[in-house]
Amino acid sequence: MALNPQNLLVDRYWQEGFIDGIEVLSADDVRIHRAHLENAERALGHSLHYMSRVHTVLRSPFELATHPALVNLVEKIIGPDILLHNVTYIIKEPHTKNFASFHQDLTYWGFDGTEQVSAWLALSPATAESGCMRFIPRSHRSGLRDQVTGDDPDNVLFQSQTIEDVNEQEAVYSTLLPGRASLHHGWAIHASGPNLSDDRRIGLNVQYISPKMKQTKDASDSAILIRGEDRYGHFIADQPATEWLPEQASARLRALTEKYVSIAGTQ
Repeated sequence: MALNPQNLLVDRYWQEGFIDGIEVLSADDVRIHRAHLENAERALGHSLHYMSRVHTVLRSPFELATHPALVNLVEKIIGPDILLHNVTYIIKEPHTKNFASFHQDLTYWGFDGTEQVSAWLALSPATAESGCMRFIPRSHRSGLRDQVTGDDPDNVLFQSQTIEDVNEQEAVYSTLLPGRASLHHGWAIHASGPNLSDDRRIGLNVQYISPKMKQTKDASDSAILIRGEDRYGHFIADQPATEWLPEQASARLRALTEKYVSIAGTQ
């Protein structure tokens, strides 16, 4: 009997804490969705880097976050009931110093469990030169690690949170062609370097969670049910974006970002 490729990927996810090279978009689809992003940025007059819950305002990121190639794998990891919690573009401009220190995603989000998967979908080449992610294999097995906070202006993390005792020699680069994605566990230790390339490094970061988890910091946190059913009702229901670029998009995105940072950006 032939082995199911998805099952092999899921096995590797639990063994290593991450998987990458997942084929999601064609080259044409990448061009279309990158154009939607950059057209929106020109119209709004600012970058969409680290704007929160873009999937509730702009149609393109919602379509990407709910792509079956991603959601089918997520279902095999956290089960048939899936909430879409946050979607954000993470963009490093060419020849800039921005980086992310070694950290774990779940540290400050306030969830009472670990039934969560982070996805990262490349809309431009993610290479060592452009500052792709680096993972410490099997680091998710150790659970929560101590992190120190800071205020480094070049660190894209909200609190410059850093795990200090990481053996960087163990880190592996997660290079991605445009249209391919990675998934990683919330305790997987990872980082990324500056973009030394001539192109923007554009990734769409997606957070999927199980409805069984609670938000312990703020009862007004929200999410969208994208598969299965929600038998718990722990989150207010967000609405998916229906327009490519609606009126008042900039103001809505800023308000959503302020709300998200008030929860996830604090200890």
